[in-house]
Amino acid sequence: MAEATAESSVVPGTASDETLLATPFVQHLVKQLRAQDTHGAWDGKSDLQLLKPYIHTAEERRAIPIMGDPDPETLWRLEIFYSAIAVAIERQTGQMVSPMMKMSHEGFGRMVLIAGRLVVVNKQLRDVHRFGFASLQKLAEAGGKFLDEAVGMIRTYPAVAQYGA
Repeated sequence: MAEATAESSVVPGTASDETLLATPFVQHLVKQLRAQDTHGAWDGKSDLQLLKPYIHTAEERRAIPIMGDPDPETLWRLEIFYSAIAVAIERQTGQMVSPMMKMSHEGFGRMVLIAGRLVVVNKQLRDVHRFGFASLQKLAEAGGKFLDEAVGMIRTYPAVAQYGA
């Protein structure tokens, strides 16, 4: 069983980049991204550079059309984001978590993370072609919130989460 620590993923209001990069969710997101680099092309990139595609300034967000189809790279980033949450949940609870995504070609769909028979994350997705966050702070907060809620749910309903394990 993995470590059963009660660590919280709550991010302080005005945290530095170093503090944000040290949060459990962001660490797992960076690990997931680095694991995708099978040829070492990103070895020279910093963690902040790897996370840059997740962060959109106000100008960048305005440049993205209101309606559009998500490109494969955006869908890939979305899957990596939720996979990082799943791995972080597994590390904190010891329960295997499976991500499942159903997406239309127009960028509408659903992402669920399942532990045993327990749905620990259920997110309705819209406008996926605009997926991103205003800052590293917002990215860390969003991932940390999913992580904390899922860990709390698994600890509240352990028999359901462990069903079939």
